[in-house]
Amino acid sequence: MSLGSKTLFITGASRGIGLAIALRAARDGANIAIAAKTVKPDPRLPGTIFTAAEEIEKAGGKALPLPCDIRDEQSVEKAVAETVAKFGGIDILVNNASAISLTGTLDTPMKRYDLMHQVNARGTFLVSQKCLPHLAKAANPHVLNLSPPLDFDVKWFAGHAAYTLAKYGMSVFAWAMAEEFKDKGIAFNCLWPRTGIATAAIQNILAGEEGMKRCRKPEIMADAAHAILGRPARQCTGNFFIDDEVLAAEGVTDLDKYAVSPGTPLMPDFFVPAPGARTVVGRR
Repeated sequence: MSLGSKTLFITGASRGIGLAIALRAARDGANIAIAAKTVKPDPRLPGTIFTAAEEIEKAGGKALPLPCDIRDEQSVEKAVAETVAKFGGIDILVNNASAISLTGTLDTPMKRYDLMHQVNARGTFLVSQKCLPHLAKAANPHVLNLSPPLDFDVKWFAGHAAYTLAKYGMSVFAWAMAEEFKDKGIAFNCLWPRTGIATAAIQNILAGEEGMKRCRKPEIMADAAHAILGRPARQCTGNFFIDDEVLAAEGVTDLDKYAVSPGTPLMPDFFVPAPGARTVVGRR
């Protein structure tokens, strides 16, 4: 289960879930490439690639802060090359970076539409493509996309079709690449939370401070990701995982420690099928 000595390339790892995953791996002694855009402090958003690197080093890992815009091919190529030069390869890719706008068709400017699709779907494809030659050389290579199960109930599209399509694009790529690269032993999986996760997106866009109290901490996603990334790649690919289901399989059923405000009713996340419902694309 240890990720010690493994090299992780994590997009959007300067804060939130990406940073939590990095810190969990760092406690094992992993190497972390932090590929993100934030190099200067932003009053609206916590952390930069450099503050994230400090936290990772303090947690026991080795960090490489990389200014990287995953919309730009040359920027991604440079970040991947620097990671390989520093750590000797890439064992794990976590496609975490994402853009969100929960707006309807008439209220979604094309600039915002383009941002979501360039970061979420296209960015995931681009970073995966550039990391794949190095992942193919790893002993237990994993790609983990932070994206939802493919539940095609129209309720997930009607209110914010542009965002949903951009996030589902990430999941489609994992689903397709799991099949494309199964003979090479490279695992592709998706991970999504059952509930809201206390991140800047929740606080600034969705629900504010009160909404944060109805969320779980990013650490639940980090622990679930850690469990997935420690599994044999050839035996664990093409899955749409939900965080609490992963932890239950690991014997972890008491989730109170992950609650921001224990005892407060939790906010359900988008895209999680109702119990017993069937997704159009199921688990392999």
